[in-house]
Amino acid sequence: MMRSGPLAPIKVTVAQVKEGSFSPELFGIGTVEARRNWMIGPTVAGRVLSVRVDVGDAVKAGQLVAEMDPVDIDQRLSSLDAAIERAKSAQLAAAAQQADAVAKRELATANMRRNQDLANKSFISSGALESFAQVKASADAAVDAARANAAGAEQDLIRTKADRAALVQQRTNVRLIAPSDGVVTARDAEPGSTVVAGQPVLRVIDPASLWVKLRVDQGRAGGLERGLRASVVLRSQPQFTHSATVARVELLSDSVTEERIVQLSFDNVPIGLSVGEMVEATIQLPATPKSLIIPAASIKHRGGFTGVWRMESDELAFTPVKVGAASLDGQVQVLSGLKASNEIVVYSQKPLTVGARVQVVDSIVKSVAASGETP
Repeated sequence: MMRSGPLAPIKVTVAQVKEGSFSPELFGIGTVEARRNWMIGPTVAGRVLSVRVDVGDAVKAGQLVAEMDPVDIDQRLSSLDAAIERAKSAQLAAAAQQADAVAKRELATANMRRNQDLANKSFISSGALESFAQVKASADAAVDAARANAAGAEQDLIRTKADRAALVQQRTNVRLIAPSDGVVTARDAEPGSTVVAGQPVLRVIDPASLWVKLRVDQGRAGGLERGLRASVVLRSQPQFTHSATVARVELLSDSVTEERIVQLSFDNVPIGLSVGEMVEATIQLPATPKSLIIPAASIKHRGGFTGVWRMESDELAFTPVKVGAASLDGQVQVLSGLKASNEIVVYSQKPLTVGARVQVVDSIVKSVAASGETP
């Protein structure tokens, strides 16, 4: 009666607390993305005139990939060309007027000088001298006016040329050019469709810049840093493991899912890799310092505390512990609460309580099968 049924001791497996260190691993799921990608579109609203490439085509830097309808830009350029020629003619006329005014001023100055000498010798009256002075003053004013007209003509020419340069830039912007070598991944507009400023017509990526955007648990991301080694398994190639390196650890985390975002770069980009493909990755974290190690299965939660069931002379005692890093193979670092060689319960046939009678066995499943009991 004491060895079977409800009064039988609870079968448990135990393990000793060991001292050592291990290299924690951080597992996460992510997607393949392009580190360098471009959305090629117009800077102003307009109608698509032509698209010269399709999805999957390779493009070179500077290649014309699409063109927008220039509408009346060519006609406005012709108008500005005519305006520039007119401004040049006005500039020549202003220069001629300035030369004529300067010549008249020189003549008035010479006449004023001669008549001044005659007035000093009393050969002409002071009234006659004043008329010559007035002619010279008019000549000086005409020179100033001619210079102002010449400067205005020059400014008109500069303004017209600037307007034409701006229009040429607009004409250049209707030609959509590939900014770098890459592959077209999307064709978002067709000839004849109207797009707004900033709306992409084509999307291009650099296939050599593919990397993995990985999400990992914040609670286990301690020690995560750039340069750590990682292994990546693609959903399309589950039989292969690809080596990678932590290229960047994002400064912003996802507060909703409590995940840290990491970017992994491949040592060699796999052939046939597609953007958006799901991957599974494991990051090798730095090795822990030498400390106590226990199986993760032995950790229990009781009364708001995290601890383990420790064996004391065939009796159970719940001991709170403080745990640290954990490995994917079920090892956990113990920071405090236990000593080396302590014996702890790993698995039990049913939940344990203080004072419960236990029987140490090698395996719960084998022991139950041998006794004919239902686990």
